[in-house]
Amino acid sequence: MSSDKIELEILGLSSSQSQSGSFALVLGEVDGNRRLPIIIGMFEAQAIAIEIEKIVPNRPMTHDLFKTFALNFEVTVKEIHISDLREGVFFAKIVCEHNGQIFDIDSRPSDAIAIGLRFNVGFYSNESILTEAGIVLTEEYEEEITHAKAQKPLKTNLNDMSSVELKKLLSEALDKEDYEKAARIRDVLNKRN
Repeated sequence: MSSDKIELEILGLSSSQSQSGSFALVLGEVDGNRRLPIIIGMFEAQAIAIEIEKIVPNRPMTHDLFKTFALNFEVTVKEIHISDLREGVFFAKIVCEHNGQIFDIDSRPSDAIAIGLRFNVGFYSNESILTEAGIVLTEEYEEEITHAKAQKPLKTNLNDMSSVELKKLLSEALDKEDYEKAARIRDVLNKRN
């Protein structure tokens, strides 16, 4: 691990404007204003989103399976490190511990972050990666992004549905493993309680 370790936090997850079917995972410097956007696939985005939203799928997802497997063999995840950037591709390490021994597992950043969320650990990178790939956003641009997200309408007007209808719709969304829709429905139900 490098000595210039910089802590990151997840700031957002949105559809990628540049690559259809992909998502932009935006990490931000905890003690700074640089952002690190990483393009990830739909399934990894879903795995990250359901853990952030605390949605429990009907069946364990791959990252949940990893956690169960690791815990059964007394391996704990200590932290996630976005460790390298080569030819525009990010690399990550899952830093683990077993019987007092620390070791790294190479990973794609999307998988590492999905696993890190399940173990509730910190995310880190280093100065060279943030210098090369980090984006500094102005306050005006941040406000524009926040405003645009707030204006995004739901495809279905969930607020007009009864709680019974919403619970049925939530169950259907979970059965179809449409966790994005399930999160929206859950949010509407939570506002009513």
